[in-house]
Amino acid sequence: MSVNQTSAMFEHQGVVSATAFSFDTEPALGTQLVTLRSGYEHHGIYIGNGRVIHYAGFAKSLHRGPVEEISLDEFAAGHQVSIRLNPTAAFVGFEAVRRAQSRLGEDNYRLLTNNCEHFCTWCLFGVNRSQQVEACFASPRVAIHAVAGLFRALIVAKRSRFFAGAHAA
Repeated sequence: MSVNQTSAMFEHQGVVSATAFSFDTEPALGTQLVTLRSGYEHHGIYIGNGRVIHYAGFAKSLHRGPVEEISLDEFAAGHQVSIRLNPTAAFVGFEAVRRAQSRLGEDNYRLLTNNCEHFCTWCLFGVNRSQQVEACFASPRVAIHAVAGLFRALIVAKRSRFFAGAHAA
């Protein structure tokens, strides 16, 4: 796939919002799900029966996590879930699910080159690409906002862990 084809592919993506867990119908297999977190979007692939495969990265803690299968509720983590429409995806349905499953357990998360959005783009298009990372490189303002959001999320995660430990003692 050429750079121009890849760029065109992303220009035609649309996002349809849906309230978390109140989908009128179950999302199609291989659907890209997105949750807006503090300063960034978190991405996963819907695999059916209320399950999602995602690159955990730093989504749950200060320690990076592997590609894993979790419930839709865990994926949402209290945030609204949106569906990213990918009408030009090379791999759809069960084939996208199979690709996601093939990477279960992988633990090579890299924020700039192998994050949750790169993972989903690979599952659907066969290329590692992140619009969020590209936006950060294109605009220092976007990058500063993203870094600030990630920093806030890390502080919240650290406080949650601290207070959970204090209550366990």
